[in-house]
Amino acid sequence: MNKLIIASRNRGKISEISSILEIDDVELVDLDMIGFSKEIQETGSSFEENAIFKARTLFHRYRMPVITDDSGLCVDYLRGTPGIYSARFAGPGATDDENNALLIEMLEGVPPGLRTASFVCWACFFFDTDGFVTTKGEIRGVITYGPEGDNGFGYDPIFYLPAFKKTMAQIDTAEKNSVSHRAQSFRALKPHILEYFTR
Repeated sequence: MNKLIIASRNRGKISEISSILEIDDVELVDLDMIGFSKEIQETGSSFEENAIFKARTLFHRYRMPVITDDSGLCVDYLRGTPGIYSARFAGPGATDDENNALLIEMLEGVPPGLRTASFVCWACFFFDTDGFVTTKGEIRGVITYGPEGDNGFGYDPIFYLPAFKKTMAQIDTAEKNSVSHRAQSFRALKPHILEYFTR
């Protein structure tokens, strides 16, 4: 059985990626499964740089193909904040609820028309010493005035999708995987992964 490392411990993210990348004869293993307990410092200046750095670090340690992503929320009114700092927006070790609460507070009094935002995801498939591919996914939405829904993680409960008239946390998994930024980027990455494992 071929193995492919998913560079994450986030159960929600791992589940999401696994459902997109169902590949015959390829076992997806996460960081806990391979016993990697360290934190990889994200020192890049963009989502893409961070994704590549994480993937390269793990590939050179385990000599196994790796998929990573770096994703986050970019609020137009806040000039792209929280951006690459999305996971630690409210401070190191911040919870999703704390990050969401801080963002809602920063947008207090801002009308709906100015609460537009993007979920952005850059994914990376690293498969050789210097061999890698990156892909991007993006979805537009509006930041709500409070969390709604519990089928998601991160900023999903406050990211409203006008097409669905629901937040990302209110739509079901199948709907989410049809439109999400992460689904877009990993669907674009999948042909490259398939090519590698079938060559």
